[in-house]
Amino acid sequence: MSKTERPSRARASAERAAEGPGERAQSHDSVRLAVRKTYKLYIGGAFPRSESGRSYVVTSSKGDFLANASKASRKDARDAVTAARKAFGGWSGATPYNRGQILYRIAEMLESRRAQFVAELSESGTKKAGEVVDAAVDRLVWYAGWADKIAAVTGSTNPVAGPYFNISSPEPTGVVAVVAPDEPLLGLISVIAPVIVTGNTCVVIASERAPLPSITLAEVLATSDLPAGVVNILTGSVKEIAPWLAAHMDVNALDLTGVGDENLAITCEEAAAENLKRVFRPTGADWSADPGTRRLTAFLETKTVWHPTGA
Repeated sequence: MSKTERPSRARASAERAAEGPGERAQSHDSVRLAVRKTYKLYIGGAFPRSESGRSYVVTSSKGDFLANASKASRKDARDAVTAARKAFGGWSGATPYNRGQILYRIAEMLESRRAQFVAELSESGTKKAGEVVDAAVDRLVWYAGWADKIAAVTGSTNPVAGPYFNISSPEPTGVVAVVAPDEPLLGLISVIAPVIVTGNTCVVIASERAPLPSITLAEVLATSDLPAGVVNILTGSVKEIAPWLAAHMDVNALDLTGVGDENLAITCEEAAAENLKRVFRPTGADWSADPGTRRLTAFLETKTVWHPTGA
């Protein structure tokens, strides 16, 4: 070895030693393939693949490949309704305080994964993604605060001509099928939170165009004390799944917020009429506006009790 080679090798060794772990990892990452995530459904607290084995490609707003998402089938929809019905008794019977605390916990878990949601929303073309995530967290906290107040606002003691107390109080409708809007986080939170905080359970068809934040939200729900089956999230074709849920005889109500096709909306409404489902079909939703109590009361039934005085 020549004398000129020794200093050169020494300098190279010193340069490698001076590299931080981040620089070495960056060099390593440049020659490795990323692990592509396969997004699954969320049914009964678990993450199964579609029973049909189908999936579809999810792309960014620029057309770049992001992931494969499961394409739910009619059987998956039935399984989700079964899970929602099984969870209904326990969830509707929980105290409003308990339901509110769980929604607060969901907000905490969502905020802890803020960076991931910001990245996914940015890839879907959402502008000011950070502000959208913050608004979604605030929306959860807002609805959580209504958990133990909605009964006082919507219930009443009614005057009657007779020796009776007549009291009206709200109760949850049951299983609600929700077609989520194309706003993949704030809109999604805004349709799920009022359904579950009032004691209902739900089956949600996620945004077909941008489903990734929906399944990431499912991962948040799975780790936030929410009982299995209270929220079930399906990804896939709205045109394929929505009519089956609308016609399902064990679904009590239908939220068509995310249905933009007029013919599909009419088809779902006609199917829902078979068992007198409640149908909620708002138009022109502004997700950044004050939500009010309209969605809270959309899926509540009023129970009136007569009780003799002095007994």
